[in-house]
Amino acid sequence: MTITLFLGSLLASIGLSIPIAFALLVSAVVLMLHLDLFNSQILAQNLVNGADSYTLLAIPFFLVAGEVMSRGGLSKRIVALAMTLVGHRKGGLGFVAIFAAIIMASLSGSAVADTAALASMLLPMMRQAGYPLGRSSGLMAAGGIIAPIIPPSIPLIIIGVAGGISISKLFLAGIVPGLIMGATLVLMWLFMTRKEDLVVAKKATRAERWEALKKSFWAILLPVIIIGGIKTGIFTPTEAGVVAAVYAIFVATVIYRELNIAELYSVLTQAARSTAIVMFLVAAAMVASWLISIAQLPMMVADLLSPLVDNPRLLMLAIMGIVLIVGMVMDLTPTILVLTPILMPIVKLAGIDPVYFGIMFVLNCAIGLITPPVGNVLNVITSIGNLKFEKAVSGVMPFALAYMVILLLFVAFPQIITVPLYWLAG
Repeated sequence: MTITLFLGSLLASIGLSIPIAFALLVSAVVLMLHLDLFNSQILAQNLVNGADSYTLLAIPFFLVAGEVMSRGGLSKRIVALAMTLVGHRKGGLGFVAIFAAIIMASLSGSAVADTAALASMLLPMMRQAGYPLGRSSGLMAAGGIIAPIIPPSIPLIIIGVAGGISISKLFLAGIVPGLIMGATLVLMWLFMTRKEDLVVAKKATRAERWEALKKSFWAILLPVIIIGGIKTGIFTPTEAGVVAAVYAIFVATVIYRELNIAELYSVLTQAARSTAIVMFLVAAAMVASWLISIAQLPMMVADLLSPLVDNPRLLMLAIMGIVLIVGMVMDLTPTILVLTPILMPIVKLAGIDPVYFGIMFVLNCAIGLITPPVGNVLNVITSIGNLKFEKAVSGVMPFALAYMVILLLFVAFPQIITVPLYWLAG
C-alpha cells in the first residue's frame, strides 16, 4: 500500500505536468499524511538540509567549467585537434565526433552540454559532406552520453551524495567504462560506414597536427589536472570543481581570449540558473528520501527482491531492468534521486560493490537520455539538427542497443569495472 501511494502520487503528479521537484514534494506529503507524520516544519527543515551539503558545492563549479568550455573556445580547439588526427579517414567526421566527445566528457560532465556543443559544430559539416543525417545525429547523441560516466561527472556526484558512495572512487571507476563506450562507438561507426561513399578529407601534415595540439594543449590539460589531483589526494572532488572552474575561466579569458567580461557574466548567470534547478531537485528528493526511509520502503522492495539477494548478478540484472524502464520516462537526475535510496540497502545486503552499482546505475540512466519517449539528449539533437524526432530515434537505436550490450557485459563481468578501479585507487 505504501509503495503504491508513493509511486502513484509521484507518477500522477508527473502526468499532470508538475515539475519533477514539486512532484517529489507532493509524493513526500502524501507519505507524511499516510504515516500520520505531517508537519510543515519538518518538511521545510528536510528541504533545507537536503541541499546543505559540502559535496554538492562541486555541481555549480563544474557547471561553470562546462559553460566556459563551450563558449570560451576550448570545445572548438578539441574538435580541431580531432580533425587533424582522424578527420582524413573514411567516415572521418564521425571519428572526430567520438574523439571530441571523450575529451569533452572529461571537461564538463553534462550530456546535454556536450551534445549541444558537438552537434552545433559537426552536424552542419556532416550534412555538407553527405553523411546520413539520422545516423550522424544518432552518433552525436550516443557520444554525448559518455559525459555522465567519465569524470568529472555531475550525475556521479549526485549518486554519490544520494547513496553515500565515495565520489573520488566513482570518478576513478568511470574512466574505463567511458573509454569502452567510446571504443564501442568506433567499432559501430567503422561497421556502418564500411560501404558508404563518403567524402574523405585531406590528411593533415605533421606540422598541422602539432599546431592543433599546441592550440588545444590548455584544454586537454584540464582533465589531467582534475583526475591527477583526485587520485593523488591533492584535492577532493568539490575542490576539483573549484580548480576546474578557475582554470577554465583563466584559459578562456587570458590564454585563448575568447571570453570577455560581459560573456563571463552571461556564463555565470546560466550556470547559476542550472545550479538552482539541480539543487532544488536534490533538496526535494532528499525530503522524499527521508520519508522513504521512515516508511521502510527499501525493506518492502527488499522483500520483493529477496529471492535474488543470494545471486548478485541476477539481482543486478533485475535492478538494471527496472532502472532502464524508469530511465526511459524520467530524466537522469530524478531517476537517481528517487531510486537510489530505495535500492542501495538491497545492493549492500547482496554484497554488491556500491561504487560498481553507482557506475552501472548512471550508465543505465544515461542510456535513457537517448531512448524514447523522453530522451532529453535526443531532443537537443533534433533541435540543433532540425530533423524529426522519429529520424533521430532510428539513427541512435543501433548505438543505444550497443550500449545495452555493454551494460549486460558489465553485469556478467563486474571485474571490468572493479579491477581497474582498485588499481587506480591504489
